[in-house]
Amino acid sequence: MSEPNKPLLQIEDLAVVFPKGRTESAVVDGISLTLYRGETVGVVGESGSGKSMTALSVLRLVPEPGRISRGRILLEGNDLLSLPEKAMREMRGGKVAMIFQDPMTSLNPVFTVGDQIAEAVQLHRGKRGKDVWNEAVDALRRVHIPDPERRAKQFPHELSGGMRQRVMIAMALACRPDVLLADEPTTALDVTVQAQILSLLAELRRDEGMGVLFITHDLSVVAETCDRVVVMYAGQVMESATTTALFANPLHPYTQGLLASLPDSISEGERRLNFIPGQPPQNPGAVVGCPFRARCPKALPGICEKPLPTLLMADPTTKDHIVRCHLYTDEGRAALC
Repeated sequence: MSEPNKPLLQIEDLAVVFPKGRTESAVVDGISLTLYRGETVGVVGESGSGKSMTALSVLRLVPEPGRISRGRILLEGNDLLSLPEKAMREMRGGKVAMIFQDPMTSLNPVFTVGDQIAEAVQLHRGKRGKDVWNEAVDALRRVHIPDPERRAKQFPHELSGGMRQRVMIAMALACRPDVLLADEPTTALDVTVQAQILSLLAELRRDEGMGVLFITHDLSVVAETCDRVVVMYAGQVMESATTTALFANPLHPYTQGLLASLPDSISEGERRLNFIPGQPPQNPGAVVGCPFRARCPKALPGICEKPLPTLLMADPTTKDHIVRCHLYTDEGRAALC
């Protein structure tokens, strides 16, 4: 177990590239974040911002022809990127587990859900025979699936969407991982089932003491479940803060736009949802300067075309709230005066 206040998972300067013509394009470009035991960190941003690719990188499952071009991923100080493949296979599902957003494409349709959970238990916990099946049934019981002995003998298509998602959570947690990567685990679920899943994840995090990296585009879910938030855009971290600080005082224009797009942000009398105009860049690596500037209502001519600054503490009194934006550099502040 990790020492108190010692990072459980650290991602340092991670970059993931894919071939584009004769060059390579970075879909993740210099991501750094830290996860502590017992906390949930939300990673938010639009589709294509690099959220899921960051999670897949932790498991070293970047799809070909993509590759991790630089960075380190440390689990309790051990660099996962330097492990031999055999050792990494033992890590996947053992120390680090992932819940994917679509259980029907992640569960094998020709095996019962109990057999699929049992396979993970046998692989990572070394149990055999009846003990393996009992562990699988117990995993279903822990995620509050009624009559787990019967459900374990059913196939994925015999279960509802919410039940299949609980099976995915049971499978991920069956081997008692230290880190849980949850990639849009409540997408396509109705509001009632979504609330149940979120409550279940919070309960299991508290009971198991694991760290959770929660990947989502839904800021209302982040507000309910996360301790800290990392905002990504075009493969880069634009802002990072505690959930309370981010919602109370968003600093980056992109974060401000995301929060203004929430239904709760609509003023009385307004009839239309707010939105951020334009689209994220198709090839972020080819953009010179801030990749958000074409959509940004606060872009500074002649300044935002320059390379992005490093993450800055916009307010020295809140050291856990950092932002990557020219508005908070000395040059940007001078231009606003």
